[in-house]
Amino acid sequence: MTEWFNDKFERERLTKYTKRNLRKKNVFAGFFKKLSITNLLIIINVVIFIIISLISMILGEEIVRSFVAIQGNNFFNGYIWTPLTSMFMHANLVHLFVNMFSLFFLGNFVEKIIGRKRYLIFYLISGIFAGIFFAILAYGFGGVCIVNLFSGCLGEKLFSNPLTFAVGASGAIFALAGLLALLTPKNKVYLIVGPLIAIILMTILSGLLGDNPGLGALSLLINIYIIFSIFALFSPRLRRYAIPLEMPFWVLPVIAIVPLVIIGLFIDLPIGNTAHLGGLIVGLIYAMYLKKKYKKKTEMISRMFSK
Repeated sequence: MTEWFNDKFERERLTKYTKRNLRKKNVFAGFFKKLSITNLLIIINVVIFIIISLISMILGEEIVRSFVAIQGNNFFNGYIWTPLTSMFMHANLVHLFVNMFSLFFLGNFVEKIIGRKRYLIFYLISGIFAGIFFAILAYGFGGVCIVNLFSGCLGEKLFSNPLTFAVGASGAIFALAGLLALLTPKNKVYLIVGPLIAIILMTILSGLLGDNPGLGALSLLINIYIIFSIFALFSPRLRRYAIPLEMPFWVLPVIAIVPLVIIGLFIDLPIGNTAHLGGLIVGLIYAMYLKKKYKKKTEMISRMFSK
């Protein structure tokens, strides 16, 4: 009896030891467990960008884009998966970099406030809603020409043409900004204006110069400046070249959308304002829900970041 008990005890102890060691040696499981959901989303976005780029080289960019990106016409003709797929697709490397930079800082901040599971669900829902919001407005109003501006119809300028494709994580990122605008309204944040000016300048010059050979070199320089200006934020000496504007968080979503909508009436900007607005709406609604359900906690968070 004693031998049987000792043998059983040794087997159980060995099993526990083996499982514990396997858990320790499972590097991949440990790595992903330690990663924040935000950082995991960034990795997924980068991997998908590489895969999409390789597939586009084989099948052609137009075919891949029509299947993955969100478009008003396509969505209402059965491409119902595109609100999800489009939020993990990016137009180019600079687009990916800017979005992932924003996601890293805003996402990790929000994730610490609301928790991993809530954060993931919130991120996915807001990104999907932003895509659907874009598609509905583009399909319903983008082709309507009530007022004819010198640069095109008002409906198309405000809501995008029904044939326009949209990609990127910015809808979900604006939801994060909307959430923080209500939960931490007085927290100071920087909006770098330099890249926005560069994009507007590039759009104007593209319209004026057309297929001019020098446009490619200029586009490269502007993209380099956009990346440089983001890193310049971390250097007190170089920060001024990014043209940063310090503001409370509650102002950020307004400043990031309204001026671009007005400028977009006169210039065809490659920016999905309606998708941004859709994401912002989800963020504001969820923040109001949290403030109502967890009143003491949200008030404490607000006070913590108002000093």
